[in-house]
Amino acid sequence: MPNLPSLGLRNRNNRAPQPLIRSAAPVSAYVVDCAIYDDGRRVEGSWNHSDAIEEVRRRGSGFVWIGLHEPTEEQINGIAETFGLHELAVEDAVHAHQRPKLERYDNTLFMVLKTVRYTDTETRSATSEIVDTGELMVFLGRDFVITVRHGKHAGLAEVRSQLEADPEQLALGPSAVLHGVADHVVDTYLEVTEAIQDDIDEIEAEVFEPGTKIDAEHIYLMKREVMELRRAVQPLTKPMQRLAEGYTPMVADEVRSYFRNVEDHLARVSEMVGAFDELLTTLVDATLAKITLQQNTDMRKISAWVAIVSTPTMIAGIYGMNFTHMPETDWTFGYPLALLVMLGACMVLFKIFRRNKWL
Repeated sequence: MPNLPSLGLRNRNNRAPQPLIRSAAPVSAYVVDCAIYDDGRRVEGSWNHSDAIEEVRRRGSGFVWIGLHEPTEEQINGIAETFGLHELAVEDAVHAHQRPKLERYDNTLFMVLKTVRYTDTETRSATSEIVDTGELMVFLGRDFVITVRHGKHAGLAEVRSQLEADPEQLALGPSAVLHGVADHVVDTYLEVTEAIQDDIDEIEAEVFEPGTKIDAEHIYLMKREVMELRRAVQPLTKPMQRLAEGYTPMVADEVRSYFRNVEDHLARVSEMVGAFDELLTTLVDATLAKITLQQNTDMRKISAWVAIVSTPTMIAGIYGMNFTHMPETDWTFGYPLALLVMLGACMVLFKIFRRNKWL
């Protein structure tokens, strides 16, 4: 790597820094983006993680934002050593499958968030997931923020673009990035809950619509997905409260009020998820009751037809007994009369069952 004087960062007479000219640094596939932000604006050039933090600390202002996607332990080790990340937090970031949480390691904050995505009904199969989940980890330091995401739907390109379009917000430092990430995740929760609300409304209409048949397995599937969403939302409540209440000086005072807004949105989502769970439990009970009622109706129909069929069977059985002293066997009208009696008995039973709504 070339030394700093050869890059035009500082001349031998300690004159004011000249405009930077950086050659493109190779970026590995797991590094989505690596950028320097000073006074809310992105510094031009391509950077690797070591050059970026070196430049920020040389300037004495600004911060580095590095985005990673599913790095391995070997890939993240160099970044962890450069930024002094705690080994336990690095292990969590690599292996994922963590609950939402907020932890502090010396001068670094480590936050885990669950990301969610609603699966469109057109591309969803009967057994597929309705809510697809992923994970997003954030390392926050005095002059850096590192985001590590797991899952294909947890991209932060939109968040980065929105923050870059608002230099005043981005000038608040790394905590503004943490807020932007948390706000984006919670807004996604709101979108997913609204979509699930529409699905539950449709299920509710089908359950209480007379004459419709509802599959209880679909409700169980929806309930499972709501539980998955609840596991993403509820554990995040406490960390968001701590950030809004000034848990650490690394979160700027100006940013705390923004975290309060995110906390309010999260509370709304949590209430909606709890209401979904209760409503789905009620719908399961109603569906089972409807299925039981349908089964009872079917059994009454079966019993009615069995009674109708058994009547001519009984007459035919008696009429067909082969005894000597049976006067009807020698009677000319015995056979047609037996048929008429069978038909008449069946018609009477049919009318009785129909009047009683068994058929």
